[in-house]
Amino acid sequence: GNPFGLDHTLTAGIISGMGREVKSPIGRPITNVIQTDAAINPGNSGGPLLDSYGGLIGLNTAIYSPSGASAGIGFAIPVDSVKFIVETLIRDGKVVRPVLGISYLESSQSKALGITKGVLVLDVPESSPAFKAGMKGTSRSESGLITIGDIIVKVEDKAINKEADLFEALESFKPGDRVRVTVDRVESTGPTSRDVRIKQVVLVVELRASKELA
Repeated sequence: GNPFGLDHTLTAGIISGMGREVKSPIGRPITNVIQTDAAINPGNSGGPLLDSYGGLIGLNTAIYSPSGASAGIGFAIPVDSVKFIVETLIRDGKVVRPVLGISYLESSQSKALGITKGVLVLDVPESSPAFKAGMKGTSRSESGLITIGDIIVKVEDKAINKEADLFEALESFKPGDRVRVTVDRVESTGPTSRDVRIKQVVLVVELRASKELA
């Protein structure tokens, strides 16, 4: 690596965890990463994580540290994930991720509304594939009452408990694919806010490339 500008630096450690999850700078979860206690400092990102035989097993990508320097908790993207991305870059010149085109409420905040599983949809722009499929977002009435939007609970056969599950489920598809998205929909059954029922609705959404919705 090249920590603090010191090139050709090699540090050693052990694999202390597998299948971890970290957040990218934009808040997108990075799943299935490798945890290591080998020192990773600013400048090491993008460097290889090697086994004792010199074989590539991952790409150093992040650290957990209150100070910004190595605290013995580093993370690397597994080589299989790196290989897929590299092959895509060579073939297409870029990595394009499929999206539904929605905004959502983080699961930690959804729990305050009594939603313990699934991803609550906040906004569904009219230009998004989710809108065309009939997905409903959260809204506020003129009187100030909040109408809960659709709660995504499944993509095809994969259960969705939090936003990381949603990102992971979409990773197995490509733009243009049509996927079945199951949502819990709150429907009014009477004149008061207590008169509601939960109905499961299956929507077929044609995924779009993230750049098309920018």
